[in-house]
Amino acid sequence: MYQPSAEELKSVEDWFAEYDALAERGELDKLADLAVFPMNVATDVPGGHAAVRQWTREEYLETMKEAMGGGTAGLDLRSQRTPRFLTPNLVVVETRATMTVEGQEQEMHYADLLVRTEDGWAFQTMIQGGWGYDWPAARRG
Repeated sequence: MYQPSAEELKSVEDWFAEYDALAERGELDKLADLAVFPMNVATDVPGGHAAVRQWTREEYLETMKEAMGGGTAGLDLRSQRTPRFLTPNLVVVETRATMTVEGQEQEMHYADLLVRTEDGWAFQTMIQGGWGYDWPAARRG
C-alpha cells in the first residue's frame, strides 16, 4: 500500500485550495484547466441504478455553470477531504462538505480521482450521487 509523503499530501491540499478559490470566484474556464478531458462522471439515477458519462470540456463548463452560477462565494462552504493515494500519480479524494443555501444547510459527499500530469494534479473523474436525472442507467458489457 502506497504511503504518501507529507509533501505529496500538501500538494493535494494546495491543489484543492486553488480549486476552491477558483470555484468561489466562479472562474469556470480556469477550473476546467485543472481537469483532464474527457472527464469520467459517475452518479446514480434517483430510485434506480448507477449512471456514467464522459464529459467534454464544453459539457463540463455547461453543467458547472448551471450548478455553480457565479461561484460558491456566500455559500459558507466547508469541506473535509481525505486523500487516498493509490500510487504517487493517482489519488482518490473523498470529500464531505456542508454549504448553506438560502439559509438551509446542505451536506454533500463525493469523490474525485486526481491524476498527476506534467503540469501537476488534475481531476479526471467525479463521483457524486444524485446527478443522474434523465441519464440512462449504466449497463454492463
